[in-house]
Amino acid sequence: MSRPKIFIHIKDKNLLQQLSDLPQLQQCEWVIPSSDWLETLQQADADLVLLQSSAVINSEVQQLSISNLLLQQEWLFFSDGAPDPALDQLIHKSAGYHFRPPIDDKLLADVLDDFLADYAQQQQQTALKARCATSSALDQFGLLVGSSRAMHKLYRTLRKVANSEAQVLIMGESGTGKELVANTLHLASNRNQGPFVAINCGALSPELVDSELFGHIKGAFTGAVKDHKGVFEQAEGGTLFLDEITEMPLPHQVKLLRVLENREYRPVGSQQLKTANVRIIAATNRDPQQAIAAELFREDLYFRLAQFPLLVPPLREREQDIIGLAQHFLAYRNAAENTQVAIADDALAKIAAHNWPGNVRELKYTVERAYILADEVILPQHIQLAENISLAEAPLDASIDNIPAGIPLETLTRAAIEATLAENNGNRTATAAQLGISIKTLYNKLEKYQ
Repeated sequence: MSRPKIFIHIKDKNLLQQLSDLPQLQQCEWVIPSSDWLETLQQADADLVLLQSSAVINSEVQQLSISNLLLQQEWLFFSDGAPDPALDQLIHKSAGYHFRPPIDDKLLADVLDDFLADYAQQQQQTALKARCATSSALDQFGLLVGSSRAMHKLYRTLRKVANSEAQVLIMGESGTGKELVANTLHLASNRNQGPFVAINCGALSPELVDSELFGHIKGAFTGAVKDHKGVFEQAEGGTLFLDEITEMPLPHQVKLLRVLENREYRPVGSQQLKTANVRIIAATNRDPQQAIAAELFREDLYFRLAQFPLLVPPLREREQDIIGLAQHFLAYRNAAENTQVAIADDALAKIAAHNWPGNVRELKYTVERAYILADEVILPQHIQLAENISLAEAPLDASIDNIPAGIPLETLTRAAIEATLAENNGNRTATAAQLGISIKTLYNKLEKYQ
């Protein structure tokens, strides 16, 4: 990094010696004029100006006061302490520091430390501007982004299975992008002109599962004031994505199995059978065999759904993609907000070193939080990881103290949900319980944030 350039116009030899002894000024490049100091200053492109008032005549004060130099550099003025209206005029225009004797070395050193810190940050921001995240370097297939071997292997598999009518069971940890995989399968299939309908089985009220899946007719039950199309009918000719399939109550898994076997269903309250013309893609963040052993998932339904099982890799197995995804998310946020926020190398190093138990979702939310906190450059302190923002362990007073005034309530709600979800490694049931909301409310919030 280049050294800051300091312009010094001091005639008092004792003061000049006092300044030269300061270690902060020893880090700088000095410019000392030999003749016309004002002309030298205009050509020097200095970052900081140290000016002794007794070394300046009135005509020079007038020239300086009408120039842009007072706004272009930082200024430190030194005087003998006597009232000086001309010096006051310069200080008012530049908002510079004015030191009177005796000069406190510690106070002066503190001011110079602040200047050097600001200079270093400006240099870093200038260097990063050329590397501002305005584009993504990752490969993409459908809605999936990533250049790692694990993702390219997944792309090849998706291309092969997309044009078949095989039912697919997508397995993977929370936050890996299972719905994006399902949507990509739909887009690459022969059904891509039809609708893609997604429903989260864990968010369904047990009393309304039949209605949500198969629909109902007017008057079928109290509150059924009009006909309602279930998701099987909504997805006619397209793809129906059943997310978190292992969270569906067992009695309803039986009904779903019948539809998959004979492709027929009956809306609640209706005597008319309808034919299901949909491709079924299901997903779970559980190990299906463990869910079967725990009697949460019917084995016959598993075999029916898993005609083609797909495993989505966790982010920790996509190490080559972690930095790229962070830059990808930032680039898209910059494009959406018409900004040019950059990300520092040490912030990227902090991202690369994290294990990301919440996977891509956690990384995306982390980058979005950092974008909000940063000004022009995302620094390490803006990368708030799960272990640093645990709402469960943080004292209430500390949490409140750290909340900036004026933040919209919806932003705070989203931050609380994301932080708690990451703390619980994507476990939505535990997250909902910890936040004091229903699992359905949590699912609705997460769907809104997608």
